[in-house]
Amino acid sequence: MGQDSGTYKFNSLLQLKFKARTKVVAYADDLLKAKRGDPMRAVENYANVEMSKINEWSRRNKIKFNDKKSKAMLVTRRKRRENKDITIYLHFKPLEQVAQMKYLGIILDQKFKFQEHIRYAAERCTKLIHNLPRSARMTWGQKNEAVAIMYKGAILPLLMNGAPIWCEAMKYEHNRQKYVRVQRLNLKMSRA
Repeated sequence: MGQDSGTYKFNSLLQLKFKARTKVVAYADDLLKAKRGDPMRAVENYANVEMSKINEWSRRNKIKFNDKKSKAMLVTRRKRRENKDITIYLHFKPLEQVAQMKYLGIILDQKFKFQEHIRYAAERCTKLIHNLPRSARMTWGQKNEAVAIMYKGAILPLLMNGAPIWCEAMKYEHNRQKYVRVQRLNLKMSRA
């Protein structure tokens, strides 16, 4: 599907009349539907009603969502011990329920703590920092300047991807330390 035709088709999906406390977000060919409420079974029922609207829309517009790639995730901060299994259907098939999922490069978890996202971003940046000086030495000459440019152009965007969403997680020391380690490593590599 071409970019223009897909954009216009998703616009019509976003214009559907969803119930209160339902949010549908589309970016490129990714779709996220969030439903908020209480009790959990009511949320599950309303979510399936909304999914039936999306199923009908996709049938009318001849678009098939991949039910193998589509996931369901219950986000809750409740500490009560209750059955947290939900069944959400897409094309009359139950979606796999997951504890975390990646959406637009951000790892979302069931409690929106973002620890896994921060760990993943720090690990990726650490690997990049270890690999960047090798290429800078071979082709760029001035190593310190090259590492600084690569830090600003490659490392910072990875570290800051989606920061307005997960920035609250940085109030915890263990999360901050992961990013501090990346920054220290970069300083060390630029001085070496």
